[in-house]
Amino acid sequence: MMSAVLSSPNHPEYGVATIPFPIPHDQYTYCMELLKALEIGDAVKADCKVEEIDSFYTVLKRVEMLTVNVEELNYLAKRLESFDTGEAAQFQAMAHKLELFELKDLINLTFCCQQATVITDFSDLAAIGRDHYMNLHGGSASVDELNALDGEELAQRLIESGSGTITPYGVVYDNGMKLEQIYDGRFFPCYYYEPNAITVAVTSKSEPEDTEHITWLFLPMVQEEIDRALLRGGITDPADVRLRLEDSQLPNEVDVLLDMERETLSDLNELAEATDGLSNADMEKLGAVVMLAEPKSAAQIKNLAESLDLFDFAPGAHTPQEYGKYMIRQSGHFEYDENLDAFYDYEKYGTERMNEEDGMFTDRGYVAYKGYYSMEEVMNGSQSSHMEMGGLSR
Repeated sequence: MMSAVLSSPNHPEYGVATIPFPIPHDQYTYCMELLKALEIGDAVKADCKVEEIDSFYTVLKRVEMLTVNVEELNYLAKRLESFDTGEAAQFQAMAHKLELFELKDLINLTFCCQQATVITDFSDLAAIGRDHYMNLHGGSASVDELNALDGEELAQRLIESGSGTITPYGVVYDNGMKLEQIYDGRFFPCYYYEPNAITVAVTSKSEPEDTEHITWLFLPMVQEEIDRALLRGGITDPADVRLRLEDSQLPNEVDVLLDMERETLSDLNELAEATDGLSNADMEKLGAVVMLAEPKSAAQIKNLAESLDLFDFAPGAHTPQEYGKYMIRQSGHFEYDENLDAFYDYEKYGTERMNEEDGMFTDRGYVAYKGYYSMEEVMNGSQSSHMEMGGLSR
C-alpha cells in the first residue's frame, strides 16, 4: 500500500526505519522493534518524524517532515487501502482543498469524503451527473431514480454553479460536507480492515458500560499489537478489562457458550488463532462437535478446534439411514459402487455404527467422537501431555 521512512525528531543521528503500511500482522513485532531501537514508536504519542512517504496517495506528501503517531498512520493506511478509484480522488481532492495535514483530520476525512463530487473527466456529463446524484444521496439510489435522472442537466448545473475548486486531483465540489470528529484522537472507530475470527470490544470497568471509549480488537492478533491497543485505550490493569463479543465468524454454537465476563483475552486470542484458517466445512463440523462435547470455555473450544480429526461428522444426516448413506457413499471409508446402491442397507449400517460409538444428531448433522482418550481430556488438553510423556500409554 505504502511505506514511510521514519526517524527520531530528537535524535536524527540514530538513523531511520522504513516501515510498510498497513503493517502486516506477521511483521508488526519486528517493525515495533525497529522503531524502539530509534527510541520512537510510542502507542499514544506522536514521536515519529516522517522523512519520506512512498504512496499512491501523493497528497500524503504533505505529512513529510511532520511528527506523527505510528498507530494513527497505520489506521489511516488501512482505511485508504479499501478505497476504490473514485473514493481515492474524493479523499485526495478534499484533503488538498481543506489543506489538511494532521493525521487525525485525515482519518476523519476518510469517513466523509464520499459526500464530495470530483470531476476528473468532463467528456461524459451524464456519468458526472449520476455520480453527483449518488454522492448527494449517501452513495445509493434505486434503478428507477437513476433512469429518471437527467444526468447531463444535473452536471451542467453543478459546473455552472462555480462552486468547484481546482486541485491536482480534479475539480472538487464539497456538497456541504462537514469534517465530523468520528475519530477523537485516541480511540479508533471500529473498522473491519480484513476478515477475522473474533471481534471484541474492550472497555475499562471504571467507565460506564455504554461508554464510547472502546478499544476494538480484531482477533487473532500478535500479543504486542493487543498490548499496545490496550495501552492506547488507557487500560493497563487486566482486572480493569471489560469484554464484549461484538462479532464472530465462529459457529453460533460457539458464540452462545462464550461467557465474556469469565473469558480472558489470551484465551479468546488463542481460540481465534486456532479457528482462523478453518474451512466452511470444518466450521460446520466444529459447531456439531461443540454440541456433542459441551465445552465450558474458550480454552476448551480451542482444544476441540485443534482436534477435529478425532471426530467423524456426517453433515445433514439426521436419521440412522442418512448417517449410514453418508458413511458408505461420501465418507471415503468405503469403495462405493452406485450400481449396487439398491443392495446397501444404509439404515442397518448407520444403526450399527451408532451403537458402537459416542455420537449424536445435531442441527448440523451426525457427529461422533473417535479418539483414544476421553473427550474431557481432549478439551482440557491433557491428552497432549500423555502423548508427550509416553506415546499412547495412559
